[in-house]
Amino acid sequence: MAKKILYFDMNNVLVDFQSGIDRLSEETKREYEGRLDEVPDIFSLMEPMPYAVESVIFLAEYFDVYILSTAPWKNPSAWTDKANWVHKYFGIEKDTVFHKRLIITHRKDLNRGDFLIDDRTKNGAGEFAGELIQFGSELFPDWKTVTEYLVH
Repeated sequence: MAKKILYFDMNNVLVDFQSGIDRLSEETKREYEGRLDEVPDIFSLMEPMPYAVESVIFLAEYFDVYILSTAPWKNPSAWTDKANWVHKYFGIEKDTVFHKRLIITHRKDLNRGDFLIDDRTKNGAGEFAGELIQFGSELFPDWKTVTEYLVH
């Protein structure tokens, strides 16, 4: 029996976006105010959300897992930084959980799957044909609640 497909968004789901902002200089924050996702290399500065890495590795035993993320159109370094982030925290080798499983898109609803864990409904997440698990919501505030819901 085939495993169900589970997608993970990156920003504020796997990746703590604020941790990257916290590493910026005050000058850079002022220069890019209102569009911090356009700061070159900001995505390389970010840390994982608490328990995100452990939860993904656990869930990969039960699901066919992929990252389904959007990258800012005006920040081409974000595309590379996101791939490098995945390599740093999940590995780059063939036997790693996300080897060749990073999808960058502005239309998440065009991907087939059973579950999408995302913190927002933008970029097609709200129209995803499977079940949207809204990370950070009252029902799914953290990785513990998400993992329990998906496995039990």
